[in-house]
Amino acid sequence: MEYSYNIFDKNPSRLAMILANNCRKRRLDKGMSRRSLSEVTGIPEPTLERFETKGKISLEAFLRLVVEFDWFDEMSSILSSSKFTTGEELETINKNQGREKGR
Repeated sequence: MEYSYNIFDKNPSRLAMILANNCRKRRLDKGMSRRSLSEVTGIPEPTLERFETKGKISLEAFLRLVVEFDWFDEMSSILSSSKFTTGEELETINKNQGREKGR
């Protein structure tokens, strides 16, 4: 099944399935079976199957896939920049840059 995502669709389950589908495509592009990916990453085969079919996976296992598929730089870049939608939000972000603790 092919999944697409647009900026107005904020459904985490749909996004999880898109990520899972992209990982499955990457695995197949590399000529890897679930078993061989499991051996390389240490992620159990049933976990890989559950991710590819239902979009469910732990953060740690997902990050192992990020490293294996060489997406580390892209993920780091996405998560390192502050994102805002309003001027007020931008002001708050600028004011809080460098904070190390919450309130």
